[in-house]
Amino acid sequence: MQITKSNTITNGVMLNAYPDSIGQKLSDTIKMLKMPEFKDTFSLFYVLPTFFNSDLDRGFSVIDYNLNKELVSEEDLEALDTLNILLKFDIVLNHLSVASPQFKDLLEHGNDSKYKDFFINWNTFWEGYGVKNKDGIVIPHKEFLDKLFMRKSGLPILKVPFPDGSKQPYWNTFYQQITYNKISVADLEDIKEFNNVNKVVLVEKVNKAIDKNRKINTIDFGESNYLKSEISKVVDRACTYLGQMDVNGNSELVWDFYEETLAKVKSFGCKILRLDAFAYLHKEIGESNFFNKPGTWNYLERINQIAQKNDLILLPEIHAEYGLDLHDEVAKKGYQIYDFFLPGLVIHTLEKGTNKAIIKWAKEIITKGYQTVNMLGCHDGIPVLDLKGKEVNGTYHNGLLEDKEIEDIMNIILERGGRVKNLYDPSGKKISYYQVNATFFSALGEDEQKLLLARAIQLFMPGIPQIWYLDIFAGKNNYKAADQAGSGGHKEINRTTLSLKDIENGLDTDIVKNQLKLIRLRNTSKAFLGIVKINNSLDNEIDIKWSNNGDFAQLQGNLKTYKFTITHNEGNENRVMSF
Repeated sequence: MQITKSNTITNGVMLNAYPDSIGQKLSDTIKMLKMPEFKDTFSLFYVLPTFFNSDLDRGFSVIDYNLNKELVSEEDLEALDTLNILLKFDIVLNHLSVASPQFKDLLEHGNDSKYKDFFINWNTFWEGYGVKNKDGIVIPHKEFLDKLFMRKSGLPILKVPFPDGSKQPYWNTFYQQITYNKISVADLEDIKEFNNVNKVVLVEKVNKAIDKNRKINTIDFGESNYLKSEISKVVDRACTYLGQMDVNGNSELVWDFYEETLAKVKSFGCKILRLDAFAYLHKEIGESNFFNKPGTWNYLERINQIAQKNDLILLPEIHAEYGLDLHDEVAKKGYQIYDFFLPGLVIHTLEKGTNKAIIKWAKEIITKGYQTVNMLGCHDGIPVLDLKGKEVNGTYHNGLLEDKEIEDIMNIILERGGRVKNLYDPSGKKISYYQVNATFFSALGEDEQKLLLARAIQLFMPGIPQIWYLDIFAGKNNYKAADQAGSGGHKEINRTTLSLKDIENGLDTDIVKNQLKLIRLRNTSKAFLGIVKINNSLDNEIDIKWSNNGDFAQLQGNLKTYKFTITHNEGNENRVMSF
């Protein structure tokens, strides 16, 4: 099917959810949007990438960019088009799943694969710039290794089995999961080395070790120890892998794939395309693997040329310290940017009762003409790294908050049940905090009045407001889901699935009704198509006004009591909403 959208972007409100965040599939979210209470509330919908076929990291490990038929149908896309809702999707530029057709071909054919250079063999990349360790992995020389920007502990690799029996290390910046499956006697039957041994005993020892999460090379096989390497190969073949495998930006096949993918998402009705993890795509010896220059700019321009052919607006995703000024550089290139600073600033503003930091940021957006998409909660965490300062070429650039103020935000959220995500150096040592995982409601101490003022501030900030579905319903931290998801499950604390009954019940509560009232005003008032002004106010107050010819909307709030009013006009009549 082909859904065609206009080439203009509304300044309305954007919903953010997975296809199955509400009910069981996307059609249930559409049922919600068709409810009278949701009339005129949303003009855009950022559907997270389980929309596509994927297998890890809740959608960000993409197998292919076809519709996930278990969650999404062509009828859903037609229904959203009828509701005049523009769509925003992700393309994960840096990586694909091990289950992608390209990587599966590599695993099947090894060095004879058409896709041999589609992904990055770690050892090939670093050949001549490091030394192999006892496991056959090239360890880059210190001057190169120290520059790498790590998203997880240890080297960013996943060793995968090749047809020749070797295990090859491939660049894997983000998530991976290796599952060792039990073997059977049948797995040994056709291997001549096992003809004269007790296969039942070997299999029992192997499976017992797998149960206890022990490595095969630690097992004593007695007289059969000489077969240990062959046994390891059998176990490796029985493994199942999940992983987000970095693609090679130097491969023309990768760019052919991007061409195909952007045309495909356009056909689904995409208007805004979020470039997930794009800053990790460019890799070069002697550089960091995060936003190398000018390589990253060259890649961004090339993907933008493809986007323009498909009438797509790009939204590059960058998490970096404010003091690094990457947000400013990207904006100056003419791109929309994510306002990852707002969530932490709103919490600081409400907890400390001061407007200084958030007004500074709002005025910067206005003065510099940034085109932003902002949020409070989202599928990820509440960013904190982004607020920091940074030393650049020997000069320290201040952050939006001082380090002590950022630590205060973190401690407040953690005391209220949040979880932490950190960054690591190549040795596995923690070097920085990254984000805190919590629902925004729980981060605010589950205070409904605070949440309502936070929403009002977001809606009156410059930019397109993106709203996490769970925040509308004042979702609380889901500790059970986070614990059940294991060591990497911190994000599940803020991804609770709501049933349609939950939606109906929520619509009977004031916090939901009042948020929808605010969202509807923001989505429909012509005032928000005009200019925004930050009015002078006391330190513990906030006063923001939007004007467009005769239309206006003004937020005036108290940051100590969290009470606020919104004055706006409908036709020739001025109206005041008090909360």
